[in-house]
Amino acid sequence: MPLAAIGDIVTQSPAGVGAFNVIQLEHATAIVSGAEALGLPVVLQISENCVRYHGALEPIALAALAVARRAEVPVAVHLDHATDRVLVREAVELGLGSVMFDASALPDDENVRVTAEVATWCHQHGVWVEAELGEVGGKDGVHAPGARTKPHEAVDYVARTGVDALAVAVGTSHAMTTKDAVLDLELIAELRAAVPVPLVLHGSSGVPDEVLREAVRQGMKKINIATHLNKAFTGAVRDYLAHDERVVDSRKYLNAGRDAVAREVSHLLGVLTS
Repeated sequence: MPLAAIGDIVTQSPAGVGAFNVIQLEHATAIVSGAEALGLPVVLQISENCVRYHGALEPIALAALAVARRAEVPVAVHLDHATDRVLVREAVELGLGSVMFDASALPDDENVRVTAEVATWCHQHGVWVEAELGEVGGKDGVHAPGARTKPHEAVDYVARTGVDALAVAVGTSHAMTTKDAVLDLELIAELRAAVPVPLVLHGSSGVPDEVLREAVRQGMKKINIATHLNKAFTGAVRDYLAHDERVVDSRKYLNAGRDAVAREVSHLLGVLTS
């Protein structure tokens, strides 16, 4: 199947769209397998942290693109939380159809200026752009956990930057390993009514299933999940090794991790579309 455009997936889906972070090839194949089990589109995300882990964007990006093109469902490949404009340009040159440019650590005026420049360049190359105004908690100590996005500021930010989607702060926090985040559902509804582009929920690993469902009903469109899948992968590998201390073939325990991620992706996509 041809590589999907994230804009098409997000705007054409009547429900929430799952966007899952890739760490290595096993994550990419597991995420697609989980989506194929339900016949639903999905987004593979590669973060700037993932790029640092691999030492470069090209190896993991080309692998993710290859997995996406072989999928039986629409799959988009997205650069997540990029703070480096050089990395954005490389992603576009490699064939990624969308980027999340994160200038939220900068002063507001500089955030707007730089993000607008990135959005203009990306649009000239047919690339969809996500950005962030209100800070989402837990991201490398930069973001304030109690931050909330004000609707009027979000509207102004989108108008001034020209971005295609907006990540908003409504109560989530990155890297949560427990599902006890408390979302401001009323604020989500207010943002959805005011902001003319799709809303993105970062830090969704810490949100209980029933709250994720309600967040989608209230207007969240793209739902980013990373830590929850890493927790499932690591737990499955740990269990496998604990039960077979003689195993040396990494395919065996990595396959256990991959299967666990695929199951969680299917479950979560079911939550987002129910």
